[in-house]
Amino acid sequence: MGKTYSQDLRDRVQAHVAAGCSRRDAARRFGVSASFAVRLAAHVLLTGTTAPVAQGRPAGGGKRALVMGCLIARVEAQPDISMPELAAALEEVQGVTAHAASLSRALCAAGFSYKKIADGRGVRTRRRQAGAARMDEPAPAADAPKAS
Repeated sequence: MGKTYSQDLRDRVQAHVAAGCSRRDAARRFGVSASFAVRLAAHVLLTGTTAPVAQGRPAGGGKRALVMGCLIARVEAQPDISMPELAAALEEVQGVTAHAASLSRALCAAGFSYKKIADGRGVRTRRRQAGAARMDEPAPAADAPKAS
């Protein structure tokens, strides 16, 4: 994402336009693009300020943040639930429609991983931290045969 122009430059470009010069002339004089000068003038007419508009997504996570507790509780209660089943349960309980792929991404961001088991089903489990996983496992004996 690009950086915004400084407030000082924005004010000088707008002052030049307000003095009666064209937007393109202001752009040439201050070394900015013509589209910036045109958009800035339109923004000032609309909002009355030269302050830049916030960039990016709004903070808070949207509807996913509101139902994350319900998702985690459902997956911990039934680790082998499929994402379409989870989406249907979420819509039934919370009244929120969500795509199965976005639910999977949300669970991965919350620390879950998807583990396949021998019979072809899958189970969602919490990821362990790398150091904790190694410390929990017993060290292999020196004379024990290695599994291949």
